[in-house]
Amino acid sequence: MGGKNKQRTKGNLRPSNSGRAAELLAKEQGTVPGFIGFGTFQSDLGYVPAVQGAEEIDSLVDSDFRMVLRKLSKKDVTTKLKAMQEFGTMCIERDAEIVKGVLPYWPRIFCKISLDHDRRVREATQQAFEKLILKVKKHLAPYLKSVMGYWLLAQCDTYPPAASAAKDAFAAAFPPSKQPEAIAFCKDEIASVLQDHLIKETPDSLSDPQTVPEEEREAKFHRVVTCSLLALKKLLCLIPEHELGSLEERFRSLLSQSKFWKYGKHSVPQIRAAYFELVSALCQRIPHLMRDEASRVSSSVLLSIDDSDPIVCPALWEAVLYTLTTVEDCWLHVNARKSVFPKLSAVMRDGGRGLAPVIHPNLLPFVSKLPQSVTDPKLDFFRDFLTSLVAGLSTERIKTSLSECSAVISAFFDCLRFIMQQNLGEKEMEEMLISDQLIPVIDAVLKDQRLQDGQPFDCLAETLSSWEAKADMEKDDETAHSLEKVLLNFWERLSEMCFKKMNEPEADVKSVLGVSNLLQVLQKPKGLLKSNKKKVGKVRFADEMPESHSANEKHFPSEGESSEGWDPVAEPLLSRNCSDLVSPLRKKPLEDLVCRLAGMSISFVNKQKSEQHLRFLSTLLSSFSSTQVFQTLLGDEGQSTAKSRPPEIAELIQKNPAVQFLYQKLLGWLKEDQRQDAGFLVDILYSALRCCEDDKERKDVLDDLTEVDLKWNSVLQVIEKACSSSEKHALVISWLKGDILGEKLVTLADRLCNKGLESTVTSEPYLSERWALLSLVLSQHVKSDYLIGEVYVERIIVNLHETLSKAKKLSEAENNDSSVSFVCDVAYDYFSSAKGCLLMPSSEDLLLTLFQLCAQSRGKTHLPDILICKLKNTWLSGMSVLVRQTGCAGLQSAFLRSSALWLKGQVQSSPLDIPSLQGLLSTVDDLLNKLLESEDTSLLGVYIAGVMPDGREWETMRQSLPMQWLHRPLFEGRLSLNYECFTTDFREQDTKTLPSHLCTSALLSKMIIVALKKEIVLENNELEKITAELLYSLQWCAELDNPPAALTGFQEMLEKMNITFDDLCGLGNTSDLLHLLFNRSMEHGTLWSLIIAKLILSQSISSDEVKRHYEEKESFFPLTEGNMHTIQSLCPFLSEEDNRELVARCIPALLVWTKEDLYTVNGGFGHLAVLNSCLQTGSIDDAEVLHGILRILICWKVDYEDLFLLSCNLSEVGPEVLTVNIEIMRFLSLFVKCCTPPLSENEWDFVLCCMLAWLETTIENHELCHVPLVQLFACVSCDLACELSAFFESTIPESEGYLPENLIIEWKEFFSQGIHSLLLPLLVTVTEQSNDTSETSYQNAMLKPMCETLTHITKDHLLSHKLPAVSLAGQKTNLPEHLQTLLDTLAPLLLFRARPVQIAAYHMLYKLMPELPQYDQDNLKSDGDEEEEPALSPPGVLMSLLSTQEDLLDSVLGSVPVGQIVTIKPLSEDFCHVLGYLLTWKLILTFFKASSSQLRALYSMYLRKTKSLNKLLYHLFRLMPENPTCAEAASELPSKEPKTFFTEELQLSIREMTTLPYHIPHLACSVYHMTLKDLPAMVRLWWNSSEKRVFNIVDRFTSKYVSSVLSLQEISAVQTSTQLFNGMTVKARAATREVMATYTIEDIVIELIIQLPPNYPLGSIAVGSGRRVGVAVQQWRNWMLQLSTYLTHQNGSIMEGLALWKNNVDKRFEGVEDCMICFSVIHGFNYSLPKKACRTCKKKFHSACLYKWFTSSNKSTCPLCRETFL
Repeated sequence: MGGKNKQRTKGNLRPSNSGRAAELLAKEQGTVPGFIGFGTFQSDLGYVPAVQGAEEIDSLVDSDFRMVLRKLSKKDVTTKLKAMQEFGTMCIERDAEIVKGVLPYWPRIFCKISLDHDRRVREATQQAFEKLILKVKKHLAPYLKSVMGYWLLAQCDTYPPAASAAKDAFAAAFPPSKQPEAIAFCKDEIASVLQDHLIKETPDSLSDPQTVPEEEREAKFHRVVTCSLLALKKLLCLIPEHELGSLEERFRSLLSQSKFWKYGKHSVPQIRAAYFELVSALCQRIPHLMRDEASRVSSSVLLSIDDSDPIVCPALWEAVLYTLTTVEDCWLHVNARKSVFPKLSAVMRDGGRGLAPVIHPNLLPFVSKLPQSVTDPKLDFFRDFLTSLVAGLSTERIKTSLSECSAVISAFFDCLRFIMQQNLGEKEMEEMLISDQLIPVIDAVLKDQRLQDGQPFDCLAETLSSWEAKADMEKDDETAHSLEKVLLNFWERLSEMCFKKMNEPEADVKSVLGVSNLLQVLQKPKGLLKSNKKKVGKVRFADEMPESHSANEKHFPSEGESSEGWDPVAEPLLSRNCSDLVSPLRKKPLEDLVCRLAGMSISFVNKQKSEQHLRFLSTLLSSFSSTQVFQTLLGDEGQSTAKSRPPEIAELIQKNPAVQFLYQKLLGWLKEDQRQDAGFLVDILYSALRCCEDDKERKDVLDDLTEVDLKWNSVLQVIEKACSSSEKHALVISWLKGDILGEKLVTLADRLCNKGLESTVTSEPYLSERWALLSLVLSQHVKSDYLIGEVYVERIIVNLHETLSKAKKLSEAENNDSSVSFVCDVAYDYFSSAKGCLLMPSSEDLLLTLFQLCAQSRGKTHLPDILICKLKNTWLSGMSVLVRQTGCAGLQSAFLRSSALWLKGQVQSSPLDIPSLQGLLSTVDDLLNKLLESEDTSLLGVYIAGVMPDGREWETMRQSLPMQWLHRPLFEGRLSLNYECFTTDFREQDTKTLPSHLCTSALLSKMIIVALKKEIVLENNELEKITAELLYSLQWCAELDNPPAALTGFQEMLEKMNITFDDLCGLGNTSDLLHLLFNRSMEHGTLWSLIIAKLILSQSISSDEVKRHYEEKESFFPLTEGNMHTIQSLCPFLSEEDNRELVARCIPALLVWTKEDLYTVNGGFGHLAVLNSCLQTGSIDDAEVLHGILRILICWKVDYEDLFLLSCNLSEVGPEVLTVNIEIMRFLSLFVKCCTPPLSENEWDFVLCCMLAWLETTIENHELCHVPLVQLFACVSCDLACELSAFFESTIPESEGYLPENLIIEWKEFFSQGIHSLLLPLLVTVTEQSNDTSETSYQNAMLKPMCETLTHITKDHLLSHKLPAVSLAGQKTNLPEHLQTLLDTLAPLLLFRARPVQIAAYHMLYKLMPELPQYDQDNLKSDGDEEEEPALSPPGVLMSLLSTQEDLLDSVLGSVPVGQIVTIKPLSEDFCHVLGYLLTWKLILTFFKASSSQLRALYSMYLRKTKSLNKLLYHLFRLMPENPTCAEAASELPSKEPKTFFTEELQLSIREMTTLPYHIPHLACSVYHMTLKDLPAMVRLWWNSSEKRVFNIVDRFTSKYVSSVLSLQEISAVQTSTQLFNGMTVKARAATREVMATYTIEDIVIELIIQLPPNYPLGSIAVGSGRRVGVAVQQWRNWMLQLSTYLTHQNGSIMEGLALWKNNVDKRFEGVEDCMICFSVIHGFNYSLPKKACRTCKKKFHSACLYKWFTSSNKSTCPLCRETFL
C-alpha cells in the first residue's frame, strides 16, 4: 500500500489497494460508482475517491472539486468550514459543466453536513448551496427529492443566520409562486425524513457515540427535533390544500405515536415551543385529525397552561386558543375546576410571571370560548377570575414594568366589559363588577402612582364611553336603563371614594395627584382618548428624519427657540367646546363631583392654608375652568376689592366670578413671598382668563396686574407658560404686545444693567429670575415674531450694548461682580433664537462690541477668562445669524464694515504684544470661519479688502520699523550703503510691543490663508501684496541680531499657525510675486532686495526665470540705491556671463569719475560695490580684469591720497569716504582670494601697506567702534589682514617663485608681526572692556574678523609678545615670565562670553602647549627620593580655569543623569561655558601628549587626585550624541563606512555658523577620543569603578563608535612607526588587531603577542606568548606580567609600553636586580631604578615602592629580611 509517510500527489489517478477494493465493492453491491460502502441510510457520508473503475462518472468531477469534497468528510471543524467556503467560491468561478459534475455527490454530503454540530459550518453549507443553485439552476431537479427534507430542516435551523441562508437558497431556486409546488412534489420524502427524525432517531443514532461527546450529541438531537417539528409546521403551511389529503395517513401515523405527544412535556423549551406551534398548525390545516385525538390534544395543551417559559408561552397560548376552537369537547377530557383553572389562576395572581404582554391579551378570547357548563356558577367564577387577575397588579414586577402593567390593566377592563355585556341586567353581577372589582381597582391605582403609568384611567374612560354610547344608541329600554343604573352606581361610588380621599387636612400626595389625573381623563371626549395613547417609539437615523420634524417639536424658552408649534398634549385638556362633546350621562355627575371637590378644597385652603389642596384646585381649574366652578369657589364672599380698582376692572369684577376670584383670592396667594414655586397659581390665573369674554378684558386685567400687583417672578411664569402652549399664548398676546409690559421691561433692563455696573450686592435668585425674564422676551419667537413689541426689544438691546461698552472701564474684580455675564447670557439666547435677518441696527452694534471685547487683550478689557469664553460663544452665535442672511449681507452689514475698520485701526495704531496679537488672530480666525459658512462666497474677499491698508499706509508702517536690521547684511557684504543708517541698539527701544507692520501683515496673512483654503479668489493682486508685506516682516525679523523676546515669540507664533516663508511662497503664483518684489526692489532696495534673494533660493528659481523679470542689464544703470541693492542680491543667481557683463559695465565707470563722484552711488562707490558682489560669486576669474581694477585703485591712491583712510582720525571723516574705503578693502580681500597670476612688487606693496595702515587706523579709532560704519571699517580691515595671513600661510615652496623676491621674508618679519602686534593687545583691551556680551551683539561685531586673524599668529610671534605681566597670587610655576604672562593673559579668555574669542584663545594656546612640558622636565628631581606618591600639576592657570569651569558645568549638567543627552542651545551662555570647558581639556590633553613618559605619570597622578578627569568623563556622556554620525554622511552610499565625529577631524571655524549645532557634540567626541588615546589607563580605572548603569553605557558606546577607530590608529601607528629598537622588532596585523614583538639578545629569543580587546582601550589588553628560547618559565611569566601591567596602567601608546618593557628587560640582562616589591627593574609609574638598599640584606627597592610598603603595612621594616630599614 505504500509507505505511511510518503507524500501523496494531488489528483493522483493511480489508486492504492484500498481504492481497488472500493471499486470491486462498488461493482458487487451496485451502489453509485465513486462512493464507498454507502447504504441507504442518510448518516453515511460519501466522498469522491479517484477510482479507476468509475471513469465514466468520476471524470465528470474536477480534481479540485474532488479534493474539496474529500475535505468535507474530515472531522475537523475548521477544515470543513474552509472546504465549504472554497466549494462555494469554486461554484462561482468554474464553468457550469464542471459544477454539474458535482451534483451526483452533493445530496448525501449536503444531507449530512447540513446537520453538523457547528453552526458556522451549517451557515456556510447553505451559502455554498445557494451558489451551486445559481450555477446549475434547473439541473438540480433530479436530485431535489434527495435534499428537500434536509433543506426544509435547514430553513428552520435554530441558528438564524443559517436558517436565513437556507431560505435565501430556497428563494434562489424557486420563486414564491413555485415554492408550494416544489414542496408538494417532494412531500412524501419530506414527511418521511421528518417523521424518522421525530420517531426513530436518538442522540446516539444521529452522532457516533465513540467520537462525539455526550453533551454534543444531546444538543444536536434537540436541535434536530426542534427543526423537524418546525419543518412539519412549515410543510403544513406551504403545501396546497388539495395535497393535504395525501399526507393525512402520514400525520395520522405520527399522531398515533406516544413519543410525539411526549414532546409537549419535554425538558427543552425550544422543543416544547415547536411542538405547540405544530399543534396550532395541525388544528388549522387538519382539524378532523385533531378531533380524533381530542383526549391527547386537550390534556397535552390545556394542562400545560401554566408553562411560564418565555420561549414556549406564545406558542402555547396560540395552541390553547386553537384547541378551544377546534376541539369543541375538549373540556370533557380534562377537569377544568381541578386541573386547568387553578393553574391559570396561579399564573394570573403572579402577574403572568413576567409574561403579561404575552398571556393577558389572550385572556378575553379564552374567557369568551368558555362554555356555560364550565363557568357555572357564573357569579363565583367571574369573581374569582377577576380577583385573580386584579391580584396580579399588586406584584412588584407588574408595578415596575410599564408594558406588563398596561397588559394586565387592559385585560382587566376588556374582561370586565365582556362580562358586563354578557350579564347585563343581573343586579348581583353588576354590583359585583362595579363595587367589588372596578372601584377597588381604581382605588388601588390612585394609591400607587406606578400603576397609573399603565393608563388605567384611559381604559376606564373608554369603558365608560362604550357604556354611555350603548345606552344612547340602544333602543331596548331595558338595556339602556340597566346601563344607566350601572353608570349611576359607578359615579356614586367614585364620588364617595374621591371625596373620602380629599376630605383630609393632610391629604395623601399620591391620592391627590391620582384624583387629578382621573378627573382630567374622565373629562376628555371619547375622540380625544386615542390621541393620548402612548406613542410607539421608533429608532430612526438622522438622515431619515423628515424635514418638517421641527414643526411638531415642543419648544422651551430655556432653549431660546421659536415656539411656532406646540405639542397637542400640552394643550388644555378641556375647553368649552370640548365639554359639549362629553356625554350627558357623564357631564352632570362629573361637574357635580368637580364642584363638590372644589368647594371642599377651597375650604381647606381658606381655613388651613393647605397647599396640597391648592395645587389640586389648580389642576382642577385647568380642566374645568367654568363660571360655575369659580362661583362655587367664591361662595358668599363680597366684592371688597372692586372699589380700589379702575372702573373697567371694577365692572369686570362684578360681572365675572373668575375675575373676582382672581382679585380676591389668587392675587393674595401670588404675593406671598414664602412660596417658592408659584407655577400652579399662574395656571389658576390662566383658568380665570379663559372665563373672560374677549382679548380686551384679558389685556385690561393683565395690564392692571402688571402695573401694581404682579411680581417679576410671576410675570416670568406667565410668559413661560404662554410660550409652552399656543392656547395660553392666544389668551395673553394682546398683553404681551402692549405698552404697559414693554415699558416695564425696558425699565427693568435699565435698572439691572446699572445695578450690575455699580456692583450692587443683590441676591443671586433675585437677579437670575429678572435676567431670565429679559432673555425670554428677547429670545422667544412665535411665528417669526417677538413676544413683545419690536420697539421695546430694540430699546432693551441698546441697554445691553451700553452695559458692555462700559465694561472696559471696570477692573477685573468689578467685572466679576458686574452684569456682563448676565448680558452675555441674554445676548446669546437672543442671537441663538434669531431667524433670518437681524432686523435692527442695535443688534449689529451689540455684536460689534462683543467682537471687540473678545479681540482685545485682557489687559485692556480687564475681563476674567470665564467671561471671555461667554463673550466668544455669544458673538459667534450672532455671527451665525449674520451669515445666514440673504438680503442684508456683504457691504450692507454694518457689523462687517465696522469690524473691518476697527481691526485695521487695532493693528496699525494700537501697540500690541504677543498675547494681544494671538488673541486678536484667534478671534479673527473664528470670524473668518463664520464668514465661510455664508452662501455669498465673495463676502470673505470683501472683508479682507476692508482690512487691507493702502500703499501710503504700508509705506508709513515700513518706515516705522527700526533700522537695526541693516547691521547684519552690511557686515556680511550683502548690501552697501554710503550713509549712516542707525545709531542706537534695538534693545533700547520698546521690546514688549510689536511694530504695526508685523501685526498688520500677520493679520492679513491669516486671512488669505483661510481664504485660499476655500479657493476664494482675491482681487487687485491682494494675495501678492499681502504675501510681499509678510515676507518683508519675516525678513526684517530674520536680519536682526539678538532680537527681543517679543519678535522671537512673533516668529514662533507664525510657525504654529503655518505662516512661514515657504508656506507663503507656495500660496499663490510665484512669478507674479517675484515680479512685484522686483519692482519694489528696484524702487526702494534694502529689505526688498534681500527678500528676492531668499525667494529665489527657497523656491529654486532658475536664472532664466529671474532674467525674465528685467528686460536687459542696462535697465540697472544709472545706478540708484534700489538698482544697486537689487544687483547685489541677484548676483549669486545670475549666470557667469551675466556677471561678467555687469563687471564689464562697471570697470569703465571707475575711470571717468572725479573725486567727488567717487563717493556717490552712481559713482565709484556704487560700481565698486557691484563689482564686489559679482566677485563674491566666484564666477569672475579673468586675471586681466582684476589687475586692471587693482591698477585703477592704485591710481586713485596716487591721485586722491586723502581718499584712503590710512592712519587717520575717523571722527572727522564723512560716511561716504568710509564706505568707499570699505568697498576698496572688500575688493582687495576678494582679489587676494582669487589671485592666481603673479603681482608686481609695487602691487604687493600697495596691498600690504594699505592693509597695515588701515589696521592701524582701526586700532587708533577703536573708541569710535560704536558708530556702525566705523565698526564696519574695522571688520573689513581685519578681514583683509586675515585673508592675507591665510594666503601667505598656505603658500608652498613651489609657488614662492611667482612672488616677488623677499616678499615672504617681509611678510613674516614685518607685516605679519605688525598685524599681530596690533591685534593681540586690541583683543586683550576689548575683552577687558566687555566681558559678558554675545558674539552676535552689535558691540562685538568686529570680534569675528579680529579673532579669525589672530588664529593665524605664529608661535614665534606669540613668544615675542609685548603684553603686560599679569600676576596671579599663589601660583607656582616653572615657566619663564614671558611665557607665563602669555598663559595668564590668554587662558582666561576661554571663559569669555563670545565664541570667537574662545576659539582664538584656544588656537593661540594650542601652539604654546608643546613648549611647556620641557620646563617641568628640567626641574624634575633626579634622585627620585620622593617621600610620597609623586604628582605634578599641569600649568596652574589652566587647572585654576578648569576648576572654575567645573563649577559652571555642574550648574548646567550636574542634575542630568549620565547617559541622558543634553542639547546645548548654540550661542547661549551655557554654550560658551561648555565650549570653554572642552577647549580647556583639549589643551590639557595636548600638553599631556607632548610630555615625556615620566612627566605624564606625574601629571596623571595629579589628575587622579583632583578627580577632574572623572568629572570630564561624566560630562562627556551627557554631551556626546547617541548616534555620532556626521550630518553629511547620511547622503552617502550605505556601502561606505559611515563618517562619525570620531573619524572626522573637528574644524573649529569662527565664521562657519551652519554647523554650529554640531560643535559641542563633535567637540565632546573629539575630547573623548583624545582622552582614550592619551589617558587610557585613567579612563579604564574610572570605567571599572563606575556604577553598573554607567559601566554599560560607556562600554556600549565606546565599543560601537570609538574602539574600532582607536584600534586601527594604534595598529597603523605600529606599522608606520619610525622608532627603532636595538634587538627588538615590532610588527602589526590589522585584520586580527594584534601586535607581535620579538626580542633577541645573543641566543635568547622572546616573542610576545599583544591582542587588543573589542572595547579597546577599556578592556584589558591580552599578552600572549610566542616563541621562547633560553628563558626560564618563571622569568618568562614575570616579563609577560610586566608587559601586561605596563600596557594596562601606563597612559600612552602600545609602542611606548613596549619601549618601557624592553628597557626593563635590558636592565635585567645588564645585571640590575628587580625591586622585590614590584618585581620589576624599572618602576612602572616614575620609571626609576631600584636605589634604596637595605643595609642588612643589601637588596635594593624603588623609593615609591618602599613608601607604599611602609604606609600600607604601618611598619618600617625591610620587606625581605624584616629588619628595620635605615
